Amino acid sequence: MEELLRTRVSALSAYRSVVLHGEPKKQPPSLACGLSVSPKSQKIKKRSTKRQTPRVCPVPSGAINGEQPRDTHPIPAVVDAAAVKLAKRRRAKLRSRLVATSSGPRVALQEDCEWSPVVGKDCLAATAQQAAVHEKEQASAQPFQADSSLRHLFQELAAVPHSREKAARLFEWLIAPISLQQFFNQYWEKKPLLIHRHNPSYYQGLFSTAEFDAILHDQDIQFGVNLDVTSYKDGRRETHNPLGRALPALVWDFYRNGCSLRMLNPQAFSPTIWRFLSLLQEQFGSMVGANTYLTPAGTQGFAPHYDDIEAFIVQLEGKKHWCVYKPRSEAEVLPQFSSTNFAQNEIGEPILETVLEAGDLLYFPRGFIHQGDCLPEAHSLHITVSSFQRNSWGDLLEKLLPAALHMAIEEDVEYRQGLPIDYMEYTGVLHSDVIDPRRTAFMKKVHALITKLMNYAPVDAAVDQKAKDFFHDCLPPVLTEMEKAHSVYGLPARWENGDVQDVDIPFSENTQVRLLRYGIIRLCSEGDRTLLYYTTENSRVYHKEEPKYCEIEPEYTDGIEFLLSCYPKYVRVEDLPCDTLEDRVALATILFEKGLLVTKSPLFPL
Repeated sequence: MEELLRTRVSALSAYRSVVLHGEPKKQPPSLACGLSVSPKSQKIKKRSTKRQTPRVCPVPSGAINGEQPRDTHPIPAVVDAAAVKLAKRRRAKLRSRLVATSSGPRVALQEDCEWSPVVGKDCLAATAQQAAVHEKEQASAQPFQADSSLRHLFQELAAVPHSREKAARLFEWLIAPISLQQFFNQYWEKKPLLIHRHNPSYYQGLFSTAEFDAILHDQDIQFGVNLDVTSYKDGRRETHNPLGRALPALVWDFYRNGCSLRMLNPQAFSPTIWRFLSLLQEQFGSMVGANTYLTPAGTQGFAPHYDDIEAFIVQLEGKKHWCVYKPRSEAEVLPQFSSTNFAQNEIGEPILETVLEAGDLLYFPRGFIHQGDCLPEAHSLHITVSSFQRNSWGDLLEKLLPAALHMAIEEDVEYRQGLPIDYMEYTGVLHSDVIDPRRTAFMKKVHALITKLMNYAPVDAAVDQKAKDFFHDCLPPVLTEMEKAHSVYGLPARWENGDVQDVDIPFSENTQVRLLRYGIIRLCSEGDRTLLYYTTENSRVYHKEEPKYCEIEPEYTDGIEFLLSCYPKYVRVEDLPCDTLEDRVALATILFEKGLLVTKSPLFPL
């Protein structure tokens, strides 16, 4: 008995003993009961919603950042004309009341180097002329100082009026000293970029092992949903996720036994990562996600693979040895999907091999094979910031071409005419090499119909469909304290003295308003309806909520476009291009209540 008490079984050993007797069963999907508000009836009704799994990275096995299946049956909250009429009545009632009362970093520029076949050598330095050009670019761009802390950076960004400029300047800080123009011209979707800063505190404050530990203690972190336990040894990649909650004692026992810990959706638990990503998504016009990776010294957690995202490896603590390999073929350049795991003999020699230390950055495009392992003397913590998943021309055409064909068949009789009776005699694989004038004429006809199809292509509608997907993917914006005070979140509506107090929104024709962010709304036409999609009510958990939109009456669309064109300037409610003052106040009220507008001055004394 005493011997049994002295013998301790590690979490990893326990997991493997279970696997030997059969793989653990997957948990059945659970249903979460939510509430939806129908402004049309102003009643609250219960709704069953599927529990959405956050963005899971391996596709299909070891990729950094994979894709969640899209919900094919969205059931958004709807605000229709009745809500506008209700706002008008409230405004009329309120109006009647108012009448009465860094140190210099080193950058590896891939285009300027001859890659050595000897493993372990980085790129050569840029030429003197290019260095001078780059120095001139840096002087004109005036990026944030490299030694600025993240907190100080956010304080500086708070003073930037336009949300797109905030996003650009944040991304500029992320990749400094490379300018935005240089990055997108020379590296984006083309080749890796390596930045050695020799400044361990550059990214300090973004995330840490201490914060990860606090999240394990304070939050309901689930294995396989929020956290993966992985290992890669002797060419074998394994995932060791038990069922249930990832309690600290169990997680740290896995770590102590050589397992890597991947947090799949840190933005759901870290306010700083949430703020960081929500700003960056406006820079890319595409969802920006993240995973964090904590790896013990002397171990590796993942096999070589490539991803379907643009990856920014941000080293936060310790150091990690990386190898990056070029795509193996033209078919693997900018792939639409992530790869399976590769064996070492399938990937060739690395084009870049380096050790990232805290403060360093490594970028590589989708399709570049990569692997990272920890050196024996130090652990590693890095965050992978990712974007541009399924955001290619091909992805747009997947939406555009079926719609164009549908319209062409409906409107053009040429697309409805029958095929030649004998077309099977000279087409198909069997006849692909046959020289036949009938086949030549057939191919010309197909080419002409495809060319003509462009006349029916609803390009703007297809772009709106892509925008809807993006708005569903988006993180909600993070409000500053001033923005909260000047938005619906700062209203003092409450229950007091047996009744509700300060419920009405005291808008007048002289109230000055503007959009909270430029990139939080999108007008889309669907049939005979105009819908306003927005992100302020999205969840920090990927696709936990359905897409959010309001149905807008046609007479209000000019007012919304006016707000977009004036952003970030404040405009008076009276200046909104609506037919009547009552309509202007009603539109401002609806947008304010959805958290889309802020006022220049608080509506109530602070």
